[in-house]
Amino acid sequence: MYPLFILRIGERVMNEIEKFREAVRFDMKRVPVRQRHYLRPVTWLLSLPAIIKGKLKINKVNMEGVKPPYLLLCTHHAFNDFKVTTAAIFPHRAAYVVAIDGFIGREWLLRQAGGICKRKFTNDIQLIRQIRHVLSKHGDILALYPEARYSLIGTNAVLPASLGKMAKLLGVPIVVLNMHGNYLNSPCWNLTPRGNKIAADMSLIFTPQELVETSVDAINEKINKAFEYDEYRWQKENNIIIDHPKRGQGLHKVLYQCPHCMSEYHMDSYDSFLVCRSCNKEWQMSTLGELSATKLADDESSLITEFSHIPDWYEFEREQVRKEVLNGTYHIELTVTVDALPNARRYIRLGKGQLTHSLNGFSLTSDFNGEPFELKKSVESMYSCHIEYNYFGKGDCIDLSTLDDTYYLFPDGKDFSVTKIALATEELFFMSQHSLR
Repeated sequence: MYPLFILRIGERVMNEIEKFREAVRFDMKRVPVRQRHYLRPVTWLLSLPAIIKGKLKINKVNMEGVKPPYLLLCTHHAFNDFKVTTAAIFPHRAAYVVAIDGFIGREWLLRQAGGICKRKFTNDIQLIRQIRHVLSKHGDILALYPEARYSLIGTNAVLPASLGKMAKLLGVPIVVLNMHGNYLNSPCWNLTPRGNKIAADMSLIFTPQELVETSVDAINEKINKAFEYDEYRWQKENNIIIDHPKRGQGLHKVLYQCPHCMSEYHMDSYDSFLVCRSCNKEWQMSTLGELSATKLADDESSLITEFSHIPDWYEFEREQVRKEVLNGTYHIELTVTVDALPNARRYIRLGKGQLTHSLNGFSLTSDFNGEPFELKKSVESMYSCHIEYNYFGKGDCIDLSTLDDTYYLFPDGKDFSVTKIALATEELFFMSQHSLR
């Protein structure tokens, strides 16, 4: 008798696009599970080492008498955020909104721990129902990371305008957990831990009655104010020395444009240095997180440090992208490798596609195994986009989602920056909302 895994004569093996079409989609409608009691001490124990090593200090403001249920809005810097959040709400439990890639290979466990799946930067009405269920039926804390991605440069990211409306609809206390030091410890462009101290500010910003009396715009304004942070400024103000020898390696992923020669995609980094391969100018990151020029550019006569404060360089790049959007010249076309994630089981490699990002938004087209494919995302549908640096060792990527699928797009070559695409997405959305284009 032949082994069962041998195909029967004439049986056809499905190709990847067919597997993708046939795949059972992640059940986004399943009622959230209340975090199991037996997992609560596990979450505490898993969080403890990072809390002790970082000498976590939590500054609580107006939190006297605040008990679940409430909505906890958290800043998002690194994986350590979840551990800090666990410590901040101790001994209470919470449900967490988690991106679908966080569920890969551990869907059952995350659901038992209170995880609620979300596809990034999609308008998901079902999520509101699940959040209301956690708050009204479970009576627990709902932890939400509305920036929806790790901070790229240690400053707060754009928040969805729908946040204020949701807060008003839920009618529970609104608490903000603004964390410090997690980004410095393991920035998204270099995840090697630095071991610096960490802290957090936990503040009640709205009571249910205050939500009733406050407009949606005013709620959004206060939430945005509470979310403000600058990790490099916090580092300097607290004299946090980070002397890791490779503290600057990977920074060029975010700082992709040279402020001296203005060339794009020629930045590089090594150890504590940032260098432009076009004009050969070089900068060094100090142990306090500041930049200083250390080598003249080819056409430079005196050494000038354009931006000592790292986030200022990032905002300079944003301004350059804004100019391209305003004058109508922003346009990027890339050949990309497409991985799909219809559920939490595995990625499915679909093949090559053509990605266009322009004044009209995103367009992904391909012909996967003879089957035409097209995905369009309008400017108005995305206030930002999710990007990753060297995602699972496969390279930098952009991910685009529908309510049923998520596509990870890995551009070919080197003449691109996913950071620029993220900045352009935000600028295009802003311009569309303010009729500036």
